[in-house]
Amino acid sequence: MRRGERAEIVTTDPWKTYDLSQPLDTDYLSAFAGITPADRGHWQRARLFAQEVIPVINGHWDAAHYPTELVRRMGELDLLTDGLEIPGHAVFSPLAAGLVAMEISRADGSMAAAAGVQGGLVLRSLKLFGTAEQQERYLEPVAAGTLLGGFALTEPHHGSDSVSLETSARLEGDQWILNGHKKWIGNGAAGGITIVWARDQADGQIKGFIVEQQAPGYEATPVRGKGVLRAIEQAEIRLHEVRVPRSALLANAVSFKDVSKALVDTRVNVGWSALGHALFVFEAALQYAKQREQFGKPLGAHQMVQERLAQMLAELTNMQLQCAAVAAEQAAGRLRPAQASLLKYHNTSAARRVAATARDMLGGNGILLENHVIRHVGDIEALHTYEGTESVQALILGRDLTGMSAFG
Repeated sequence: MRRGERAEIVTTDPWKTYDLSQPLDTDYLSAFAGITPADRGHWQRARLFAQEVIPVINGHWDAAHYPTELVRRMGELDLLTDGLEIPGHAVFSPLAAGLVAMEISRADGSMAAAAGVQGGLVLRSLKLFGTAEQQERYLEPVAAGTLLGGFALTEPHHGSDSVSLETSARLEGDQWILNGHKKWIGNGAAGGITIVWARDQADGQIKGFIVEQQAPGYEATPVRGKGVLRAIEQAEIRLHEVRVPRSALLANAVSFKDVSKALVDTRVNVGWSALGHALFVFEAALQYAKQREQFGKPLGAHQMVQERLAQMLAELTNMQLQCAAVAAEQAAGRLRPAQASLLKYHNTSAARRVAATARDMLGGNGILLENHVIRHVGDIEALHTYEGTESVQALILGRDLTGMSAFG
């Protein structure tokens, strides 16, 4: 597939008369009814993007092709700042940032992952920890989507326990020298920059470095054979004596506690993304139930189907209420890391349940990409794992509740 080529899977079901790119705006308890006009404007731009993505994304997903032009399109629509204050860009409230993440995920998990890496991780690291010179050089192209960035924390042997990462950094004269092995790094082979987190051999602390992906010794290969998130490339990276100048150090990140600051907000983003996936599959199942006839009447007229729809709606509504509550805590400056963990813990698990029911309701049609549901089912599995597994979030909550740590 040529880059930029329109990738499309044609719908063949004669019964389908609805447009899956058009949302039904399910919000049963009006969790988002009181949003401001400014926030609604940001949400509508994200919805415009979703309407552009849904008709073409299945082809990219099926071909395992990363449509980087869609990442640049998010930049054009100013959707990549994730609530950060970036000069020249709109400032989102926490609620608006969440609604944008939700809407992009309603379209596609790969694009949501790309936005999460670009804005939630790379841009946030530069904003929180970068020097004035680094911010002057990198903030605008990353926010605009013209420079793709990776966030290299996870390693082949250190995922949930990334605090134990083994990638090393040592200072020799005016250069830092990096050695190590990273995996699952979105945009890590996209030709831009990578924020590499490594352990300083001098003091044992975790520090961040801006690495140009063309640097000698930086070798990145996209992970192949993925069954989910197939429309974004995630790289396996090997660093062999990679030399970067002193100026590449993110000077305001001095320990793993600083890295954790960036991850709290991305866990909130994951909670919103789970909601976006669940919204899509619920609304697809609802429309299917109204149109598909079996045993002489629409599926939606059967008691069992109505009960399943009610169950999904209850899950979805709880997800929306948690998202709205967390956004309010963020806006008030009160959000604690454990609260972000609760949102991630609840919403990804609930999204899995909603997606499984929706896929089952579509019967055999549920496994066809043209109906989109199976893509969301798979991508939710990735969402459920990254930014801390369900088990890790449970332990964070348990520590917060009991005052006792079960880690390690």
